[in-house]
Amino acid sequence: GYQIAELTGMNTRDGWPEGMRLIVRRVKPSRRQLKKLTDFEKKTGWRYSVTATNIRHMWGIAGSHQIQFLDALHRDHAEVEDRIRTGKAMGLHNLPSQSWQINAAWMLAANLACDLDAWLRLLTLHDSQDLANAEPDTMRLRLYHLPARLAYHARRRYLRIERTWPWASAFTTSWRRLTQLPAVT
Repeated sequence: GYQIAELTGMNTRDGWPEGMRLIVRRVKPSRRQLKKLTDFEKKTGWRYSVTATNIRHMWGIAGSHQIQFLDALHRDHAEVEDRIRTGKAMGLHNLPSQSWQINAAWMLAANLACDLDAWLRLLTLHDSQDLANAEPDTMRLRLYHLPARLAYHARRRYLRIERTWPWASAFTTSWRRLTQLPAVT
């Protein structure tokens, strides 16, 4: 569903480093991308992205000089950008204060929340189709804002979950798997 080409020899801009490679990738745009297309992209029906890289050949990695390898390498960076977007959804979007110390504490707490969310999904929800790769808002709605009560009776804790809640089984499975994890000393 996509095509890749190298435009290295066609670069006529002054001031570019020697050996700079230009790789263009074209894909059919999705519905959400249609509003952001340029006039040229609307006319051709393709969405274009250009990658400029100075990677020529990575010694010891077969095929690293090929444009398909470089395209995959740069597209893999989208995972990093996705983690940044997730971090913003978990609280890094707006810093609460003009004080450096308060904002530093806020960033630490937001990053801890991102890490805990990722570990929870990895360790306990790995086999849940709708929650294994869920966005933070979905996790917040389905698991973190739990309509339940923690009760104590006879020196034991009981979690009383509303039976009509649609994600009660996902939460109890997650809770059971978390409590069965071995303690790390």
